[in-house]
Amino acid sequence: MPVNLPDKLPAIEILKKEHIFVMDDLRASTQDIRPLKILILNLMPLKVTTETDLIRLLSNSPLQVEIEFLGLTSHTPRNTPIEHLMSFYNGFDKIKYSYYDGMIITGAPVEMIPFEEVTYWDELTHIFDWARTHVTSTFYICWGAQAALYHFYGIQKHPLEKKLFGVFSHTINDPSFPLFRGFDDTFYAPHSRHTTIFASEINKCPELTIHSESVEAGVYIVSSRGGREFYVTGHSEYAPMTLHNEYTRDKEKGMDSVDLPLNYYRNNDPSLPPLVQWRSHANLLYINWLNYFVYQATPFNINEVAQLGEL
Repeated sequence: MPVNLPDKLPAIEILKKEHIFVMDDLRASTQDIRPLKILILNLMPLKVTTETDLIRLLSNSPLQVEIEFLGLTSHTPRNTPIEHLMSFYNGFDKIKYSYYDGMIITGAPVEMIPFEEVTYWDELTHIFDWARTHVTSTFYICWGAQAALYHFYGIQKHPLEKKLFGVFSHTINDPSFPLFRGFDDTFYAPHSRHTTIFASEINKCPELTIHSESVEAGVYIVSSRGGREFYVTGHSEYAPMTLHNEYTRDKEKGMDSVDLPLNYYRNNDPSLPPLVQWRSHANLLYINWLNYFVYQATPFNINEVAQLGEL
């Protein structure tokens, strides 16, 4: 099924070249079907890149998906033209009375800053709380996952001795859990972060369940509230060249201590293209989330999401 996107969103032309079926608002309005409404709070600095990465994955479901983008009013991104934000992003005041089947909240490049010192922390946590009564299932990514775990459950993030950077193997704790339908026993996912969360602290919280871990990368996927919230510490949405672009960026900044991303380049040679090992996992992860925890859990009348309550 296609993904319904705002007219003229840059991702449309990018994804059409990849033969991914997307359509604008006008065409979608002629289809007699209620699409899943997905809200994306995009905190990443390169907005268009992240938009495209997420839409690429959401488009692989047989379900029709209608996507909206949410921006923060207390923070103005420096790397995205204001015209793009004004055209495609709504402020919270414009959507606060709406309900959504699913929501994705991305990471942000602020992980070395204490949570409460992030300039937009108050606005962000207000959105976290709002999502619990206005969204069927919320999918938190990387720093977004750490921030939500801290806000809701007091789980602390911890600095790593060196950046966790590369593509790592993961295992599944309960293969029968619907999020992992079709997964192999081990699978790969990219990580790019300076902080981590500890399984020992999560296990002390009965409301949280660890579903996937990695010997090298630690906790990967956690859930709460029966699948109404997922916390994913890595970047399954990354395109093949994203880790390369991050590595090149840091080298150009003169950060000579930057290590090559592990398990990424062919023969560990940055002049060669990456070996993509995570694409199938990423597609299954988003398809299963949309199917089992959004589509099959959300009410047909979207306003009845409020009746699901906080628990």
